[in-house]
Amino acid sequence: MRDDTPRAPTPHVRRQTAPQRWEAVDLMAYKEEGEAPFKAVSRQILFSEPWLAGELRYFEVAPGGHTTLERHEHAHGVMILTGAALCLVGEEVRRVEAMDLVSIPPMTWHQFRTEGDAPMGFLCMVNAERDRPQLPTDADMDGLRALPRVAAFLDGRSA
Repeated sequence: MRDDTPRAPTPHVRRQTAPQRWEAVDLMAYKEEGEAPFKAVSRQILFSEPWLAGELRYFEVAPGGHTTLERHEHAHGVMILTGAALCLVGEEVRRVEAMDLVSIPPMTWHQFRTEGDAPMGFLCMVNAERDRPQLPTDADMDGLRALPRVAAFLDGRSA
């Protein structure tokens, strides 16, 4: 799923221009509208160089927002920079906040849902070559909802 569109070389140093905004880094939509369920999420690709073999991205989820519930074959390394959220990884629901680290193994259901009145921002490291996310089927949702804590999370109730 790599984008091989030719790009101008990335400057070696890109200064922060505002909180969580950097020179020569585009602020983009998280995903295409209608592609998958999510609410109030933006993304920025901070590093995506062929010689890195990985990509470092910054996501920001507005208060009341959430990322897509999904899984895929590639893993993620996540560091929460700002705010707080409830985080689903597999069958575990945990509260995460600034400087917490989250490891998301391959083929593991995951989602972030903000908590509080501040946005939650996080860095996400992934492989440069990666597969498309898979959305849960009805049977997958039944399996997730069989776990009371996960069902509460999915329903937006206190987990």
